[in-house]
Amino acid sequence: MAPEETARTTGQPGLRERKKRETRVALSRAAIRLCVLHGWAEVTVDQIAAEANVSVRTFRNYFSGKAEAIAASHLERMLGVADDLLARPAGEPLWDSLRHAVLGQFAPPGDSAPQGERWREGVRLMLAEPALAGEIIKAGAAAERELARAVAQRTGTDAERDIYPKLVAGVITAASSAAVEHSMRAEGPVPLGEALTQVFEHLATGLRVPSSHHQEA
Repeated sequence: MAPEETARTTGQPGLRERKKRETRVALSRAAIRLCVLHGWAEVTVDQIAAEANVSVRTFRNYFSGKAEAIAASHLERMLGVADDLLARPAGEPLWDSLRHAVLGQFAPPGDSAPQGERWREGVRLMLAEPALAGEIIKAGAAAERELARAVAQRTGTDAERDIYPKLVAGVITAASSAAVEHSMRAEGPVPLGEALTQVFEHLATGLRVPSSHHQEA
């Protein structure tokens, strides 16, 4: 078995894979930071590479362009969720493990990422860029596949034959996206960690309609 495959089955990426992912994450974050602060059209691959302290050649080894680099952030974060899920205690209920894994990747303790209105507006504008759409779809599909594999391994199901791991991965992907969008809204934004906590609380009830929204017969 290859080192990367062994790492995946144990929930811990190998050293080479970790270093590659660290570079991917650094490039993706640099691309996002620059595009949010300066606008999509104003940012070049050269600037992204310089921001991440790597060469343009290194950038090209990982990404075809800034759209793929930005979309990779979602994939890398979900790969982290998959790794964290496999590292959780074996006896812990699946959905508790998923909550810890998702919160750890999307809203880690001490996260000091800028969340002012200027930043949120920049993110909204970046995500509305048509050039990003295809790459985001590709990254989302890859993220769901990897998370489904982790869920299958954790639950003793088969990621190819059984629908359960695919369903769980789809739910987590959709729930995470809903929380991110909710946290980015222009009016009354909420911290991402709070939005994710609300998401998992609703999932725990089976998505029962909140009592304040029940209509009297």
